[in-house]
Amino acid sequence: MMVLATRPRSLVTVALVVVTTWVSAAVGADPKPRAIPADTLPADLARRKPPVGLKLPPAADPVDRRTIQRVALGRRLFFDRILSRDRTLACASCHDPAHGFADPRPLSIGIDKALGQRNAPSLFNVAMGRLFFWDGRAGSLEDQVRFPIESPRELGSKLTQVVARLKADPGYASAFDRTFTDGVTAGNVARSLADFERTLLLGNSRIDRFRAGNVDVLGDAQRQGLWLYESRGRCWRCHSGANFSDERFHNTGVGSRCETPDPGRMAVSSLASDRGRFKTPTLRGVGRTAPYMHDGSVKTLKEVVEFYNRGGVKNPQLDPLMRPLKLDKQEIGFLVEFLKALDGQWP
Repeated sequence: MMVLATRPRSLVTVALVVVTTWVSAAVGADPKPRAIPADTLPADLARRKPPVGLKLPPAADPVDRRTIQRVALGRRLFFDRILSRDRTLACASCHDPAHGFADPRPLSIGIDKALGQRNAPSLFNVAMGRLFFWDGRAGSLEDQVRFPIESPRELGSKLTQVVARLKADPGYASAFDRTFTDGVTAGNVARSLADFERTLLLGNSRIDRFRAGNVDVLGDAQRQGLWLYESRGRCWRCHSGANFSDERFHNTGVGSRCETPDPGRMAVSSLASDRGRFKTPTLRGVGRTAPYMHDGSVKTLKEVVEFYNRGGVKNPQLDPLMRPLKLDKQEIGFLVEFLKALDGQWP
């Protein structure tokens, strides 16, 4: 598909998904690692056309053989324990397809039952992203792969160890040789996983169909919610564009009153003005991916809207866009219904 074909082929270190960093002391988590979900995804993701509403280029037709092989290889790696140090976890352990490729726990449980440091966000539409992780530390999907593989709180491995394992596995060695001229390398592991992730596209929501002219697809509450999103709710100021994210970083006050607040984007930029700023997540599929915020501290969509209705949490770096919305209970309900209507066609 075109999204895959247009990505750069020369890629550096790497390999996996977005299972994040930095502790929020106020949030607990289930102490037991979850079972790795089964792969029940559609057979041929590489040939799937981009859904309506995402404004992506049309898929290449036909999709080239190497792209199909890379996606298949990345998919296999995504569900495989081979990437973790003790072979107990996979990418899918924290990015569950049945939960919108996110984690239903506030914080994920990594190797040796280590508590994660941020909520694992959804992988839906990461093909449309510019920077990755809540703090934007990775500039490409290929770059982001290495962080969870090598994090001692996540998969706890090393890329060198992963490459050695894959080379020693006849099935993987053969698959990499068929797909890449140089076989198993860290860069090829990263590219395979990244190209698989680029196929995880969610669109064709009721909101998309309404905007395309199918006015009967939304109920009254959802229409009222869409109107609020575009007007008094001011949601569009950050949740903009085809993926309902400005791809920027904002301080909403989440976690700012913790004993040791998460520095957010500041940990990457070293700018004091970035303290407590986190990347705007997509709203697409948001009804599938509770809990919410970078620390998983908000349990429901209703609580999310109530948080913004209060204007967030005051702190020295609070984003100037954060102001009380003065919505009543009915209007809060309308916005929740709008958010639910952003669920879409998957697969």
